[in-house]
This record gives sequence, structure tokens and C-alpha cells, in this order.
Amino acid sequence: MEKFSSLLLGRRRLIGAAIALPFTVSAVRATDPSLTFNELYGKFGVLGLEFSDKVKALAGQEISMKGFMAPPLKAEAQFFVLTEVPMSLCPFCSSDADWPDNIVVVYLLEKQTFVQPRQTIEVHGTLEYGSWTDPETGFVSLLRIRQAEYSAA
Repeated sequence: MEKFSSLLLGRRRLIGAAIALPFTVSAVRATDPSLTFNELYGKFGVLGLEFSDKVKALAGQEISMKGFMAPPLKAEAQFFVLTEVPMSLCPFCSSDADWPDNIVVVYLLEKQTFVQPRQTIEVHGTLEYGSWTDPETGFVSLLRIRQAEYSAA
């Protein structure tokens, strides 16, 4: 009987751990360092706005950021532009010299259904900065969140 009780207790712990696992993953995801649009840039240097020390420190790390999804250029895209304020048109620019200081390009892990431009979303992914040209689209960006997922905030 003792053996059966310990086996049952062990099974209950295993089931409890399995049930708690999704919550643990969510809790870990919720502890990603967050970044706001006000924290993207530091000082105005010789070459214009410079990225903040926080952006430089978080580069290559998982972060979370809230904002609005700009209308995508095409429905099947695996990326979108995260903006500080709702926009009715996509703010993507043709060169990084004209890069607006209140947008971040988001490259998704997989294609997702886009949301209305006035809905606040929270993005989780890996932060990258520096000029980069997307080989598929030719778009140039200075700030990106890669391998990202998003949800309503």
C-alpha cells in the first residue's frame, strides 16, 4: 500500500508540473526586459539620433515592447512595423537616412493574422539595431525585433 501511495503522489506531482509548465513559460516570457519608444534613442550626435545605452545593452536579447501595428504592405507578409501611435499608412521608408524615430520593424516567427491599427499589441522577440537591408523586400531598417510573436496588450 505504501508503494502505491508514493507512486500516486509521484504521479500527482508530475501532472501538477505538466499543468504548471505553460504558466511557467508565460511567467518567464513576462519577465523579458521591456523597452518603450521613449527609451530607443539617447543623444543627438553628429550623425543624428543615436541609439540609447539601453538599446545597445539589450541587443541580441529577448525583449518585449508595446505599440501599434501599422497597416502591412501585403496581407501575407511575415513582418510588420510597430509604431508608437496608431497610423493609417505604413511608415516604412526607402532609406535609413529617413528612418522615423518612433517605429520598429518586427519579423515574425511565422505568418500571423494582422490586427486593426488602433489595437495596442505587445511584441516579444530578439532586439537588433544597426542598418540592415532585407534581401527579400529591399527595405532598410535601423531597429528590428526578430523571431517575434505578438498578442493583444
